[in-house]
Amino acid sequence: MKRTRGFTLFEVLVALAIMAIALTALLRASALAADNSERLRLSMLASWEAQNRIETMKALGEWPDIGGTSGEVVLVDGSPALRWQRDVSDTPNPGFRRVVVRILAAGPEPYALAELTGFVRRPR
Repeated sequence: MKRTRGFTLFEVLVALAIMAIALTALLRASALAADNSERLRLSMLASWEAQNRIETMKALGEWPDIGGTSGEVVLVDGSPALRWQRDVSDTPNPGFRRVVVRILAAGPEPYALAELTGFVRRPR
């Protein structure tokens, strides 16, 4: 009797199990990459917003009062709402003020997405 060559049922099941494990790992890695991409995008938007807040103050020649203020960030692209905090303090040079802008993720436990420190010159 001539013996046919091929895979046994057990070998096929083992191969399918290995493929299932590999595809599950690949799917998880893909989901993590997408999640990280969204976090990086939000972090980039927060950095831009912090920089815009400081540069707007410079462009308008504002001389901010010492202390803290805060507000909401309105993003046009449908991203989650963000909050901003601005802390202004004196510097050793009376012609400058130190401005720290933090952009926070809105939610029950807000965390800083970006923090930027800048210096504003006293208007002439």
